[in-house]
Amino acid sequence: MKEYDVAFIGSGHASWHAAVALKQAGKSVVLIEQDLIAGTCTNYGCDAKILLDGPAELLARVAHYQSVGLTANSRLDWSKFMAYKHQVIDALPHQMTDLFTKMGIDIIHGKGILMGSHSIQVGKQRITATNIVLGTGQQSRSLPIMGKEYLHDSRDFLDLPTLPKRMTFIGAGVISLELAALVSQFGTEVTILQHNDRAAKSFNQVHVQRLLAKLAKQGVTICFNETVKRVKRLAKEDQVITESGLTIPTDYVVNATGREANVTGLGLENAGIHSSAAGIEVDDHLRANGANIYASGDVLAKQVPKLTPTATFESNYIAQQILGNTDPISYPAIPQVLFSLPRLAQVGITIDEANAEPDGYQQHTVAFGQLMAYGYQNEPDADLRVVLNSKNQLVGAAVYGMDAPDLINALVMIIDQRLTAADLRHIIFAFPTPIQGIIDTLVPFLGQHADVTAMATMEA
Repeated sequence: MKEYDVAFIGSGHASWHAAVALKQAGKSVVLIEQDLIAGTCTNYGCDAKILLDGPAELLARVAHYQSVGLTANSRLDWSKFMAYKHQVIDALPHQMTDLFTKMGIDIIHGKGILMGSHSIQVGKQRITATNIVLGTGQQSRSLPIMGKEYLHDSRDFLDLPTLPKRMTFIGAGVISLELAALVSQFGTEVTILQHNDRAAKSFNQVHVQRLLAKLAKQGVTICFNETVKRVKRLAKEDQVITESGLTIPTDYVVNATGREANVTGLGLENAGIHSSAAGIEVDDHLRANGANIYASGDVLAKQVPKLTPTATFESNYIAQQILGNTDPISYPAIPQVLFSLPRLAQVGITIDEANAEPDGYQQHTVAFGQLMAYGYQNEPDADLRVVLNSKNQLVGAAVYGMDAPDLINALVMIIDQRLTAADLRHIIFAFPTPIQGIIDTLVPFLGQHADVTAMATMEA
């Protein structure tokens, strides 16, 4: 039986950042993984999506130029981009394995099962560890309908060698809108079915409605208040049938109705750990058993967004906890991005939250697509909506436009650091750039001085 200072079940972003930090601090560390090393985001999700999103973004930008009379060759081949994706992605788990091994981090392939607070069974091997971290992530939620065996998830989609002519997405959340925007650029006929009347609920609904209108203009059919009843397979096509009787002929069906925590078969009961439909329950130090077992990433039951950057933040936090820090976790502002075409981004207090407390917040809209067209590739409808508190500090923002991911990152720093107009005037930004343009437009709305009491509270 081998003993470790720290054992990780799962090797994705929720685990390996802490594993590296702890190994560098002199701890003995093991990663236990039943799938590919480095987890879902690296091998099946984020990286693949961004690689394949590149050509779709190019086509979208070409369309912007064509709208003002410019032309470009927009012929793109999905299969060639998929081959490039495999060339990049398939090597990553081997590269990460080599990196971890050279650092002295042990790797055990197999399913880790808790046998107690310090013991893990992996196949026929038993190990013990002073501390254990559970970073097993999520998997696609099964949809309990007739014909569910004909459904595919986002992992299947991101490995398609060729694109079907017709695709149907069940659910109008982030995954569906991102993938629908992607394949519609390649000429695939897309239908989205949503059981209620709201899409991408985490994002500003004015921006969401603008995106939906743009998708509809591109030929994407979006059906609200349609609950899927069954999927039927015929000789030459599938059919998606809703409770209202709507029948959608299609060639490929993606179930994008949500994800659920990977907790089955982990042996949580053997270590006194509780979980719910939302995931593993933890205290404010991310301890799952109140002592030496932590949980990190998407497997957590938590209110903050389940995103890769959040998992990385939690992983680094747990490393510091094991090394002696005793502070409870405190999350900074967490940006969310919808990689549609164009992009949507959100951080901090939402417009809906600000509307619910009109006396506590003020809102401003910056139509930067019209004010700074040089930086936005002919995006006249691009805009920024900001929320300020009673001290004129930036506390929330929503962005619509292709540059939304980079813009929201700049706004995150302003929110987290409580930067004032005076602070920003002491920074020189590259010119002309989207971020510089946004900052110049935002400065007049901000307060001149940081609140001393608020700053003292933050520092304490």
